[in-house]
Amino acid sequence: MTIAMKIKCLPEPKIQFNNGRLDFDPRRALASSGPVDHRGHRTFRLGLIGLDGDVTAARRWLGEMNLYRPAKEKNARRFRDWPGVEKALKAKFEVDDQFVRVIDAGKFDHFFRAPVTGEHFESLVELFEGPISSMYGDVRPDCIVVCVPDELGDLRVENPGLSSKERRALQILKREEESAQFDLFAPTTEELAEAEALRTTAEDLLFRTFYRALKATVHKYDNAVPIQILRRSTIERDDDTGHSQATRNWNFATALYYKSGGMPWRPSDLPEGVCFVGVSFHHLKKRGGQLVYASVAQAFSSDHEPFCLKGAHIDHEQRIDRQPYLNESQAFSMMRDILAGYEKLTGMRPKRVVVHKTSMYQSEEEKGFRDAAKDIVPGCDLVWLRQTPFRLVRKGSEEPWRGTLCQIGGESYLFTSGYVPWWDEFPGAHIPAPIQIGAAGATDIEARAKEILTLSKMNWNSSDGITRLPVTLLFAKKVGELMTELSDNVSPNPSFRFHT
Repeated sequence: MTIAMKIKCLPEPKIQFNNGRLDFDPRRALASSGPVDHRGHRTFRLGLIGLDGDVTAARRWLGEMNLYRPAKEKNARRFRDWPGVEKALKAKFEVDDQFVRVIDAGKFDHFFRAPVTGEHFESLVELFEGPISSMYGDVRPDCIVVCVPDELGDLRVENPGLSSKERRALQILKREEESAQFDLFAPTTEELAEAEALRTTAEDLLFRTFYRALKATVHKYDNAVPIQILRRSTIERDDDTGHSQATRNWNFATALYYKSGGMPWRPSDLPEGVCFVGVSFHHLKKRGGQLVYASVAQAFSSDHEPFCLKGAHIDHEQRIDRQPYLNESQAFSMMRDILAGYEKLTGMRPKRVVVHKTSMYQSEEEKGFRDAAKDIVPGCDLVWLRQTPFRLVRKGSEEPWRGTLCQIGGESYLFTSGYVPWWDEFPGAHIPAPIQIGAAGATDIEARAKEILTLSKMNWNSSDGITRLPVTLLFAKKVGELMTELSDNVSPNPSFRFHT
């Protein structure tokens, strides 16, 4: 039997910068043209919090960000020299003395004794939360930099809020999830990490991490300021170990610029008036001891800032093939909330809505989404993305190019990772793994693949300009992780700036 195969390399989407400049590469375009929202030199006021030594080191490092730093990595096409923040972002970051908070070293040492108990973990979070929230007044910084030692940034403890019965149930789920990975292929460590974003994970509820717990505290306040974590090793790491200081400056400054209210770049070729939505599911411990899934939706459009919303709680048993799903009424409500949020932000209804999900659509989901959209939006595409054991090997020395779309036997595979021609490099250690994409109902798969590729360039937490997943699913994943730390009566801040 002959199986037809069609392979096409989709063009790398360009993104927009200052003066209408279009480019693939954020570092190259920012250095020459500046961010897309540049309207004159901007000064961002920063808050700063940490132990005395960390605050001193962070102030010095932030003060030196306007200095030129050469990139020390071998590939000069990928890793570019840091020209200084004023040249790269047409902006300046200033630490305002009225927004500097030094953590009490005695209290920190008391709570940070090994092993850290659940009670001491909570005290550590509160030790930082109090000074952070003290900056949420009428006069406030644009962003708060929280400098932490690596040991604190890596800290995680078993979740003390779980009963032994709940813990056993989650451990069983965790084994199920890990088994599902090995059912597909024998994954490498790198592939397991990539697959993490494409599945629900019990690990997020079994353990609490300081990083996630601290970021979640911000969402309890209506007048909060975004925070940016700065690890001490980012400041002091030797250029011969990992990324050079130039690359660390690029990544940190880009994220800081966005969280402070700037927009480094935007998509140039997404159709206007289209609302892209990512739907994700995450374990959540509900009051009363019931383990449920939390559903999360994130919306992105070239017309407005990304926003998120919390969907329905889903009973643990509402699963098919070990995957949670929305019933018809839950899908209907989620779609209506998304469309209402879009109209509130833009003043108009979208022309089309595209939903991304990491599992295939059940018939109830499809009916709920389509019924909610049909009287409001002319077009509704329901797209799913999932991991796959499929691999494609090119003849020669290069891996499959990023953007390769392979269609075989009625199935479609998109390489959002792979050989990057403008870097002349494949940024990975193993054969690149594509994402399988499909849809519930008829759609133009090539057009949807181009949209996914564009949305994989919209992560402002890095200056690479490339991610494996579209921002729709990346954002929904981050929101879901934070929701394990939030009580039922707290909704996550809808802005993407609070989740990156």
